[in-house]
Amino acid sequence: MTKADKILKENIERILAEGVFSENARPRYKDGNVANSKYVTGVFAEYDLSKGEFPITTLRPIPIKSAIKEVLWIYQDQSNSLDLLEEKYNVYYWNEWEVGDTRTIGERYGAVVKKHDIMTKILKQLEENPWNRRNVISLWDYEAFEATEGLLPCAFQTMFDVRRVDEDIYLDATLTQRSNDMLVAHHINAMQYVALQMMIAKHFGWKVGKFFYFINNLHIYDNQFEQAEELLRRQPTACQPRLELHVPDGTNFFDIKAEDFELVDYDPVKPQLKFDLAI
Repeated sequence: MTKADKILKENIERILAEGVFSENARPRYKDGNVANSKYVTGVFAEYDLSKGEFPITTLRPIPIKSAIKEVLWIYQDQSNSLDLLEEKYNVYYWNEWEVGDTRTIGERYGAVVKKHDIMTKILKQLEENPWNRRNVISLWDYEAFEATEGLLPCAFQTMFDVRRVDEDIYLDATLTQRSNDMLVAHHINAMQYVALQMMIAKHFGWKVGKFFYFINNLHIYDNQFEQAEELLRRQPTACQPRLELHVPDGTNFFDIKAEDFELVDYDPVKPQLKFDLAI
């Protein structure tokens, strides 16, 4: 059992046993019914990537390629365009959150990155002084929220820190989410931000260190309890999955592509479980 498998089962058990039900919930299922959830607050996990601990479960298949493309769309293209996401990356699931008929998700995610020139500033800070303690990406922009409609960012803050251990330099990252779907999005979000961490580390020729993951509201939707019980019954496979980035050290952050990533030694339990999307 991997560390991620253990954490997944512990979180499911905690939510089912200790969680409370949402009230005045915003999300709805595609049939129009309110998507209530059972949730706990203040959940934290730590993975040492340098020791092979990756936040991806083996208890069901986790499709991360589209998630990595989403990261490129947000932090490389710095875009909110659904047309770009479809044409360049062949990713369509964000269409559910289109604002009106604008073919965008509103002033969210990549639009905020571009507005504040965040990636240029982060890379410049790390180049000028890797030891600074101000490497913060925040997508929580009230001005942008007031400008347009759109889903407020769930994974809204990422922080980066550098450590020297003997002759090696490690890049650590902390992801903060206001809200996270334990069964559907948890490992997808974690792995896509590990990919972002790896991209920045490669840009400077550093090693990836630790990944810290804090979630304010961790929930299971009320139509997913059967799938939750199934995950508790499943026994993990013997694989030890890890994400690899096959580009030379020093490769420019903006030149890294989705196909440069490879998920190695990943043999998850099947069949895949089905989940109705809460929108």
